[in-house]
Amino acid sequence: VVPDDFVTAQIEAVVSDLGCDAVKTGMLANATIVEAVAAAVEGLELPNLVVDPVMVAKSGDRLLHENAVRALVQQLLPLALVVTPNIPEAEVLVGRRLDGDVDIRQAAREIVRLGPRAVVMKGGHRSGDATDLLFDGRQFHEFSSPRFDTPNTHGTGCTFSAAIAAGLAQGLELVEAVSRAKVYVSEAIRRAEPLGHGHGPVAHDWLLSREELRVRYRQSPGC
Repeated sequence: VVPDDFVTAQIEAVVSDLGCDAVKTGMLANATIVEAVAAAVEGLELPNLVVDPVMVAKSGDRLLHENAVRALVQQLLPLALVVTPNIPEAEVLVGRRLDGDVDIRQAAREIVRLGPRAVVMKGGHRSGDATDLLFDGRQFHEFSSPRFDTPNTHGTGCTFSAAIAAGLAQGLELVEAVSRAKVYVSEAIRRAEPLGHGHGPVAHDWLLSREELRVRYRQSPGC
């Protein structure tokens, strides 16, 4: 595991050199690193924090110890603009099983009460269409896409939270940032090609495809 002081040094080096308009977190390994990241976010006044609370692997295995979960809830979530749990991670945050839409909406309210300004309850573990639910502290917003029959879904959660952060860095409001991130990830899943065995990665580069660039070029002003 990377030492926490090295994590802090990395954050400080990037921020002092490049600055940032939005940040996101992923898997943070242990309580010490969670605490270091939270201290850096607060001390450096880093804006538009997107927390992807990576706690549960696709296999169902827990990826964070209990003390790390407590540190994330107590120290990092209150600094977040938005947190993006999947259903198993949301169950860890609220401490119970979630069954059905009513349960998920109630859990979203409870998670916002933990401190973040908003939460996106990701729908990858639900049945039917892949429907993500954003609760911004006042109202709910749904974002749906078809569910694609593919094993190439590795990195979907990390990609989604990164795409939200990218939208926020561009100055988008949260609802629009989530909406665009949903489209980007859905297309990245749909266009993914097999790579090796097991769960392959999504097609992060689909926006750079020749076909997509031709479409965007034709739609550009003055073309």
